[in-house]
Amino acid sequence: MRKSLLKSTFAAASIAMIAASCGTSTPVITSTPIGNIDQQPLKTTSLSDDQLKKWNSLDLVADTIPGMSVDKAYAEIIKDQQGKTVIVGVVDSGVDIEHEDLKNVIWINEDEIPGNGIDDDKNGYIDDIHGWNFLGDIVEENMEMTRIIKRLNAKYEGKTAAQISTADKAEFDMYTRAVAEFDKEYKEAQDNKNYYQTLLQTIDDSHAAVSEKLGKENYTNEELAAMEADTPELQQAKGFLTNILANLGSIEEAKKQLNSGIEYFDGRLTSHFNTKVDFREKLGDDPYDYTDNKYGNGDVDGPDPKKEDAKHGTHVAGIIAAERNNGIGINGVAQNVKIMAVRAVPDGDEYDKDIALAIRYAVDNGAKVINTSFGKYFSPNPEWVIDAIKYAAEKDVLIVNAAGNDAKDLDTNRVFPNDQDPIETLEIADNFITVGALHYKYGSDVVAGFSNYGKTNVDVFAPGTKIWATTPLNNYEFLQGTSMAAPAVAGVAAVIRSYFPKLSAAEVKEVILKSGLPISASVVVGGDADDVRAFNSLSTTGTIVNLYNALIYASKM
Repeated sequence: MRKSLLKSTFAAASIAMIAASCGTSTPVITSTPIGNIDQQPLKTTSLSDDQLKKWNSLDLVADTIPGMSVDKAYAEIIKDQQGKTVIVGVVDSGVDIEHEDLKNVIWINEDEIPGNGIDDDKNGYIDDIHGWNFLGDIVEENMEMTRIIKRLNAKYEGKTAAQISTADKAEFDMYTRAVAEFDKEYKEAQDNKNYYQTLLQTIDDSHAAVSEKLGKENYTNEELAAMEADTPELQQAKGFLTNILANLGSIEEAKKQLNSGIEYFDGRLTSHFNTKVDFREKLGDDPYDYTDNKYGNGDVDGPDPKKEDAKHGTHVAGIIAAERNNGIGINGVAQNVKIMAVRAVPDGDEYDKDIALAIRYAVDNGAKVINTSFGKYFSPNPEWVIDAIKYAAEKDVLIVNAAGNDAKDLDTNRVFPNDQDPIETLEIADNFITVGALHYKYGSDVVAGFSNYGKTNVDVFAPGTKIWATTPLNNYEFLQGTSMAAPAVAGVAAVIRSYFPKLSAAEVKEVILKSGLPISASVVVGGDADDVRAFNSLSTTGTIVNLYNALIYASKM
């Protein structure tokens, strides 16, 4: 079973002990850990725009916001100390390496000569200057359940369990689960698309009726409210548009959001659930042959000139290491970091082979922390990824993983990748942290409504709702998900590895898990007000990650 992990029990006395290591200047810590947060008063005012844009770095005690005390750690502990450079591998959808707030923190492979078409460093990848792109020109992809059906339909369609050999039973079970989930999700996508299209048509019809009655295309809320609805049709149109304007502000905004929803669900139908198209064909490899491992290219931001496909990975990279104190954009959690971009996550489910090779690539090229903000519920070849995680552990590399965004209990629903499963609960390695997402409202709503959880299979929680960070072409946006919580913790891990380089990956994991702030209160789970549980039942530690305390704890090791 997973090791027993003690909650934070620091003494109230100050700590002052650090040994110099690896030629770096390590901070001398004379600080008292943060504690007794269950006595913390709740914030009664809304977050300001400035607070919202950096809430993941704020301090619960000083700001009544459940951030990770990043600013406090830099101001009181790190100060002007010089740490060791740490390479962080971002296995994701791609990274805009030219972004104004990232370009100076991007890893450069000094052993490779750009653009000469030669594998100068003999690592098997030609011109891998800033990382590697295992997807080539692929952007869209199937969900794994779709690929399973396409691959196994001829073998199992129409058969019952009684007709299946013992050797094929596990594969048949995976196939039948995939078919059931595919049918469910395909119908949901089709129904949602149809519903949004109906709403859009209703807006157009209602607007036309009201415009004719008022004799104008553009009208105010007050004019709509004062309009005499003298027919049932006008009464319905008036009521519908009044509701739209009250909630969305304008008809144009409502139509924009509906069209966005239609585009999203249509995209799912034409890519995620498309059983006719082989998106992998353009890459030219066999995704089910692990020895076929030299494919892709060095274009780590992907094929889209607008870099839209790299939004997710660019946001993740910015949370970890956007250049601090450069007068633009944001401050990432960690300084002294170089981001290695490894593109392996398409718009759809990732392939097991790509992820396994991406982890190994990052390990072999010097990454000491790897962020994996992705996941899926079907995996034909989990052993490849498991072996890659073990390989990372052997090479002293920490992996920080997103728990997922389906409000599911991972102790009963297996997600991939993970370091254990609900049945076989023995951890496969000691270098893997799974992170759930926090909301910025401290109190009963502190767990993000979308976040997965699990007393055994989730380790800690970190900020994950409305996170402001880098997006392609020098932009910044709010995104949310456990995908944003994991890089916050990866940033914490990078800071620890920078200032305490003698600590192993397993020890850094211990530091992060044991130094978090414990919450004993009850919280709403899955956004369901009727589902209230003790926060400490949702993860192994029952804590929220805190950089300030982590540095103090690291100094004790």
